[in-house]
Amino acid sequence: MNRRLFIASAAAGLSALAQTSEVPEVIRNLKPMTEGIQPITDDERRARVEKARRLMRQNQIDALVCEGGSSMFYYTGTRWGQSDRTFAWVLPAKGEAAWIVPAADEERAHQAIRMGTDVRTWSEGQGAFQRIAQFLKERQAAGHVGLEERVRFAVFDGLRQEAPAASFVSGDPVTVGCRVIKSPAELALMQRANDITIAAYRAALSALREGMTQRELGGNIAAAYRALGVNGNAMVSFGKYTAFPHGSIQPQMLREGDFVLVDDGCTVEGYQSDITRTMIFGKPTARQRQVWELEHKAQDAALAAAKVGATCESVDAAARRVITDAGFGPGYKVPGLPHRTGHGIGLDGHEWTYLVKGNQTLLEPGMCFSDEPMIAIYGEFGVRLEDCMHITADGARMFTKQAPAIDQPCA
Repeated sequence: MNRRLFIASAAAGLSALAQTSEVPEVIRNLKPMTEGIQPITDDERRARVEKARRLMRQNQIDALVCEGGSSMFYYTGTRWGQSDRTFAWVLPAKGEAAWIVPAADEERAHQAIRMGTDVRTWSEGQGAFQRIAQFLKERQAAGHVGLEERVRFAVFDGLRQEAPAASFVSGDPVTVGCRVIKSPAELALMQRANDITIAAYRAALSALREGMTQRELGGNIAAAYRALGVNGNAMVSFGKYTAFPHGSIQPQMLREGDFVLVDDGCTVEGYQSDITRTMIFGKPTARQRQVWELEHKAQDAALAAAKVGATCESVDAAARRVITDAGFGPGYKVPGLPHRTGHGIGLDGHEWTYLVKGNQTLLEPGMCFSDEPMIAIYGEFGVRLEDCMHITADGARMFTKQAPAIDQPCA
């Protein structure tokens, strides 16, 4: 799910953990799992740029504008945050790309930029948009200008004033067209992130105790990630609060017979994992076991339906059908499955494309998704099992083994 919603909660969890208890021994004994990680090479990034140019020509886009974020990192290996001072990478369909950087950050920009030598500074008096417009004119690329999806309105507004003859269009056909298909190197980084997440969950969930708070468990998971050599966090819910797809800020204490739900992941060289486990603390009731097993069947159904040539919406429908046939729903109603079955994943925890009704995008080898149907029963409990999968010519393959049993979250 969306990890940005839980950063503050995870940070509070770390503070609570430091104040109330030591990190469990099982977490202190963890060792880093980062040895042998192979970052994306500059050769692969150059190939991505050339693919972007092909897609630009196919979609009659003369230039692509990216601000700091995952797409800029995808193509160039440069990380840069967004601020009121515009920092942009502009890729023309022909010719060298240009970096448009604030003069005050020129030295830092040269340190951060890995690819390309055309660095153009702008001063407070001149402005970034004039510099971008000048570059587009030089490259004869001021016809159809694609804006990457994270480009802010203020940047678009400034550009259209400086380049009134240009037509500004979505850059999605280029950026999504590249990023939605993962390379073997990307899959390897995602595999490592998923392996680390399972190791963190396995350690933290083995140290459950009655009376612990959701913030303590979240802190334990974050501590496990650090011990394993990465940054990560988790949303944690107990009991009736497991029914809320994005958790609750309500203080919670673990009691015998509660469901425990943990959701989120970590980052390896920018690539994300996203795993949810729902397990019982103590002995399950017959109803808890029945709903947990139904959820597992729904996850299996989505996995089986995720084949090359299938539509994204058909995968959602397969999982949802299992749940509605058991009397939940219908559709997105609760009790039942209130959200899409899955989202794309890669450099962003949530990225195109989505396993949801109405999305007729066809599955292709290299696409990656979460597989996370949910059964939410407000006032009682919820069960979500989530693993990420990648599409191959022979069908979908999970990065991780699914949860084996209601009391065994990690294989």
